[in-house]
Amino acid sequence: MKIDIRKSIRENFKDASTDEIKASITSALEDKEEITLPGLGVFLEILWENSEDSEKEYILSTIQKGI
Repeated sequence: MKIDIRKSIRENFKDASTDEIKASITSALEDKEEITLPGLGVFLEILWENSEDSEKEYILSTIQKGI
């Protein structure tokens, strides 16, 4: 059985408020469960796809600083 994680995450959060999305991200980071990493990856993908070049540079710089 093949699961489309991207589609599943987008479907699960399509009607979510920003507070609900924030709570999900915060919970995933606090729990440190590896099972949540694909979902966070989908959120990053959405962020990246919807960002301007200057915003992408900020994202990259922030990630690099954190590493």
